[in-house]
Amino acid sequence: MKTLKTQIAIIGAGPSGLLLGQLLHNAGIDTLILERQTPDYVLGRIRAGVLEQGMVELLRQAGVSQRMDAEGLVHGGFELALDGRQVHIDLQALTGGKTVMIYGQTEVTRDLMAARREAGAPTIYQASNVVPHGMKSDEAFVTFEKDGETWRVDCDYIAGCDGFHGVARQSIPADCLKVFERVYPFGWLGILADTPPVHDELVYARHERGFALCSMRSQTRTRYYVQVPADDNVEDWSDERFWDELKSRLPSALAEKLVTGPSIEKSIAPLRSFVVEPMQYGRMFLVGDAAHIVPPTGAKGLNLAASDVSTLFNILLKVYRDGRTDLLEKYSQICLRRVWKAERFSWWMTSMLHRFDDHDAFNQRISAAELDYFVDSEAGRKTIAENYVGLAYEAIE
Repeated sequence: MKTLKTQIAIIGAGPSGLLLGQLLHNAGIDTLILERQTPDYVLGRIRAGVLEQGMVELLRQAGVSQRMDAEGLVHGGFELALDGRQVHIDLQALTGGKTVMIYGQTEVTRDLMAARREAGAPTIYQASNVVPHGMKSDEAFVTFEKDGETWRVDCDYIAGCDGFHGVARQSIPADCLKVFERVYPFGWLGILADTPPVHDELVYARHERGFALCSMRSQTRTRYYVQVPADDNVEDWSDERFWDELKSRLPSALAEKLVTGPSIEKSIAPLRSFVVEPMQYGRMFLVGDAAHIVPPTGAKGLNLAASDVSTLFNILLKVYRDGRTDLLEKYSQICLRRVWKAERFSWWMTSMLHRFDDHDAFNQRISAAELDYFVDSEAGRKTIAENYVGLAYEAIE
């Protein structure tokens, strides 16, 4: 068995692992990233594109914001289309000037990959059978296989940034974790198309036929979604059927402006809320989707991963610079305070905007009344806006 040594072993080369690696590398802390897939596979994942201001600032801190700042779209608000009525949520006015950035997760990942390559920091792709060891001891290490050889990585700490299906969380004894989960009875059918956006801001639509979202990646590439039953098959949805369904759920003024075109990608994403507690097991820390999943309605998945990264980075910085090992045990509780607030907001947005077939007439009326109350009240709109742009990162002291 061949041996490598690093300070922080990071499992997973998605955006959270790469961002953590870049911040640590810039601070002079050694990292090694292990990824079971190829770079092309990682870049092929079509994911979110709404970045909170906190994540935008974190990418700038990491020195990887040049292309985002040049090509990203700054949005100062978004639109709610509620059964044909349009309501504008003015994020800037309601939050003291805060905004969000429209910039695809694939592009964030591409920028982080390029920065790591340029820095000469090591990433090992197609690393199979990755297993963390010694998490509760003073000698943590990770083993993996590559090109028929077995390797051991000795490290101080392990960051599990390998997603919901990754090995990091699964390496923790089940009786040490408490799982909280809600699976929703529908999914989002999404398409990517090279068409101009129907509106200059995102549009979240509530309709008796179900939820719809008009999003974008740029001024020439759009991402649209419609709510579908959880057991629907993407093969049953032609482009024509999708566009017709989307138009039926939008206010007529928007539907008339919608430019359609052939889909580049089409898929159905299930919706779930999921949290594990704690987010730490000895010397291993769970980051992002390895510890929590949110339904995408609140645009929080990637952003929550970024706040985990910020917390872990700032703790490790104090560990290595000031010897503050007492902070390590605070990682989980600090992260979970923000995680649960984001889970609540994502659940609320999902509950308010989607059609639930199992809701009786009373529940449907209550849901509509609650959303109407929020959007018709400045205090309510402010609550929505504060959560949407992202709650402040907690200071590490």
